[in-house]
Amino acid sequence: MSGRATAIASLATYVPPRVLTNADLEKIVDTSDEWILQRTGIRERHIVDPGVATSDLGVEAATRAIAAAGLTPDDIGVIVVGTVTPDMFFPSTACLIQHRIGAHHAWGFDLSAACSAFTYALTTASQFVASGAHDHALVVGADVMSSIIDYKDRATCVLFGDGAGAVVLSAANPGQGAILDFEHEVDGGGGPALCMPAGGSRKPSSHETVDQRLHYVKQDGATVFKFAVRKTEEIARRVLERNGMTPGDLDLFVSHQANRRIILSATEKLGVDPEKVIINIERFGNTTAATIPLALNDAVRAGRLKKGDLVLLASVGAGFTAGTVLLRWGF
Repeated sequence: MSGRATAIASLATYVPPRVLTNADLEKIVDTSDEWILQRTGIRERHIVDPGVATSDLGVEAATRAIAAAGLTPDDIGVIVVGTVTPDMFFPSTACLIQHRIGAHHAWGFDLSAACSAFTYALTTASQFVASGAHDHALVVGADVMSSIIDYKDRATCVLFGDGAGAVVLSAANPGQGAILDFEHEVDGGGGPALCMPAGGSRKPSSHETVDQRLHYVKQDGATVFKFAVRKTEEIARRVLERNGMTPGDLDLFVSHQANRRIILSATEKLGVDPEKVIINIERFGNTTAATIPLALNDAVRAGRLKKGDLVLLASVGAGFTAGTVLLRWGF
């Protein structure tokens, strides 16, 4: 990476208080706690109350992250919000968050990469700091997946939850941890396997699209599973080898939390010690752009992530998108 070194200066997360358990879902759709646990590893997920939007979750996480970095909102130069559930088409959720937190000197934008949104946003924002364009960048990964989930579709409604995470990126101090490298790619051929078919310019909202339930997530589970396992292993190995490292050098592997079996299969293929893999999907489900910061936060709280640790973040999402970020933890 060129330019000055950048580091994650702070981390904060937020999930709405309401919990939707597998037992709750048993009353809504034809499923069972055993079926969900066996296939996904999820026990419960947090769901917003009616009227709560992605920006509401993002503001909570962003405010806490800025304070944890010892900064004020006016110190933030750019805001990158990774989300697939913006409050609305426009203005962007970044605009809404910027206004509500009072980041008067910041500009920003939304980044759409589905479940890879946090790694994509992290890499994107770090370039602004590395170049010297800004001293501090705010990255928010937030999604209200319950707003686009069909609770009559048992294949998808058990998977997703709502949540947000935020980090502040700053220039790294000497001896401080830093972002070392990244690797991203897309494979648009996988688009139909995981998508929300209607609501955009291809199929604008209409009575017909609503009646056909096309404003919800549609997924070909088998195709997504196979791609996610293969690509997580491939892209993680690629970034490690480029930096002269092996999976054994990692102190922590933080995967996007889509499915417990995906994470275990991918890390087994990669050769990562299971003790170095963080999995917290049982408590949150798949919160899309928020899963990695939520997992990082749990790792910090559990004492599994400490200053100087070598960490690899990895994600695969709709698009298909894939991304990894290799870093030394700085605090």
